Amino acid sequence: MSNRQLTPEALMVKANTAYSSARALLELGDVDGAANRAYYAMFDAARAALLASNAPVEPDVGRTHSGLIGAFGNYLVKNGPVSKDMGRLLNRAHEVRQIADYKGDSVEPADAKEMVAQAATFIAAMRAEFMPPEPDDGDYGVTR
Repeated sequence: MSNRQLTPEALMVKANTAYSSARALLELGDVDGAANRAYYAMFDAARAALLASNAPVEPDVGRTHSGLIGAFGNYLVKNGPVSKDMGRLLNRAHEVRQIADYKGDSVEPADAKEMVAQAATFIAAMRAEFMPPEPDDGDYGVTR
């Protein structure tokens, strides 16, 4: 296992992979698995946003879930640029993942479906706010 720190770009790739897994698991009827992967998609996107924003956090801010969620709220939601709605989505995803992973009850299918959709919204919002736009192949990096 490597001790290399992940870049914001690499974390967004991880977020997209987790989101794809969440969708696949949802289609297979594994609502707990879908909720888990949707949460991790949001978790990795939040880590990417914190690192890309140059917030004064340690590179291993994702070492604990509560640490990451707290830093995300303090540095990106409290005074912007991330909306409180996005902060609530991350918190709710964490709560649902706790049920999916540690409680005797399963996540309701409707909740899992909503959470997967919210993960897509969250990832898109973090990408739009913190990640540089990808160059359009037709422009060859030239600005007009």
